[in-house]
Amino acid sequence: MELVLVLHSLLRWAIVFFGLWTVINGFTGVTGKRLYSKSDNLSNLLFMIFCDIQLALGLTLYFSNAWFDKLKSGMGNVMKNSYDRFFTVEHALLMIIAWILVHAGRSAVKRAAPEKKHKKMLVFFGIALLLILAAVPWPFRTEIAKPLFRWFN
Repeated sequence: MELVLVLHSLLRWAIVFFGLWTVINGFTGVTGKRLYSKSDNLSNLLFMIFCDIQLALGLTLYFSNAWFDKLKSGMGNVMKNSYDRFFTVEHALLMIIAWILVHAGRSAVKRAAPEKKHKKMLVFFGIALLLILAAVPWPFRTEIAKPLFRWFN
């Protein structure tokens, strides 16, 4: 499981990179009124692919570690402990919502009229990226802090 945890930790950087690239493309497309390009498509496709991989890794960690067992043993105890609550409920829920928004956004952008594609990119992927950034256990979040780069022990 250590390898999965390291990959899950490192993959967040690809997600942040491709998420920012996608949101910036959406913003510059809306403000510059430019046509939807192959670069726009590639950025949100890679954002979605890396989110899919990250979800698979995250679910592997969730169900193979004690997080799911803690939920089964009683939600009351989980909700009283901020560390357990974050990883069993908040992190998992926000990341799944973000994943859904990324997939819904990709679909909405593909179906949208050319002049609305960038706006849909900005809205769907922007909200998804904000949720992702809010749900990461950054080092400055004292009670739930994890390192920026997790390496093998």
